[in-house]
Amino acid sequence: MTTAIAPAAVPARSNALWNMTVAEVRMLARERLRLVFGVGFPVMLLIIFGSIPSFTKPSDTFGGHSLLEAYVPILIGFSLALLALTSLPSALADYRDKGILRRLRTTPAGPGRVLAAQLITNLGMAVVASILVLAIARLGYHVPLPRQLGGFVLSAVLTAAALLGLGLLIAALAPNGKAAQTSGALLFYPMMFFAGLWLPLDAMPKVLRHISHGTPLGAAVQALQDSAQGHWPHPLQLVTLLIWAVAACAAAAKLFRWE
Repeated sequence: MTTAIAPAAVPARSNALWNMTVAEVRMLARERLRLVFGVGFPVMLLIIFGSIPSFTKPSDTFGGHSLLEAYVPILIGFSLALLALTSLPSALADYRDKGILRRLRTTPAGPGRVLAAQLITNLGMAVVASILVLAIARLGYHVPLPRQLGGFVLSAVLTAAALLGLGLLIAALAPNGKAAQTSGALLFYPMMFFAGLWLPLDAMPKVLRHISHGTPLGAAVQALQDSAQGHWPHPLQLVTLLIWAVAACAAAAKLFRWE
């Protein structure tokens, strides 16, 4: 009997993550608001900024680069933060509140695969949004592609790890989906300020710049901007992102409740 059951169980478990990911993508297609905000909103902001003449003119304040060039890495950080701090924690906390994670413990999928499927789905949306922002900025507004591609990709990966870790931590602590969404929003807006969405980093007072460098999005935007301009990101920026990623993921793993 054991020999007969084992072969059937292995394919079921090996296919569980794929099936859960496909299910999450289908749900995402039905919940178009998440898709619009996760992918469309950063692109819309880029088009709005690109239509302002002062954003596309070279400026001495930004080392001869245009303000739009400085904003492209900010918009990539924006899309990552939007998905990691609002979409991910809200969905996971809602699943736990409704008992979905508890019920999945008895299936080949398991609650861990739901978490992995959420991470893959949100990371996929972030990759699509980032590629669209870079492509539209290049083709529509002549913004150069990142000159230090390796440093740019490394910075983006560490940024995603840090922000998704924070998203998981919010999901671990929030009692339900609404609380997770509210908590994520309360964290999202201050972080975007220190990332330079409303006031570019180069235009910030010195004290605010120092604070910004210690935040995950502030360090991320600086690393992305440096690599976009052809410089390898400063080790301090990468270490800051790595510390945030490790600390947030470790705390989320310790505090996360499946039911």
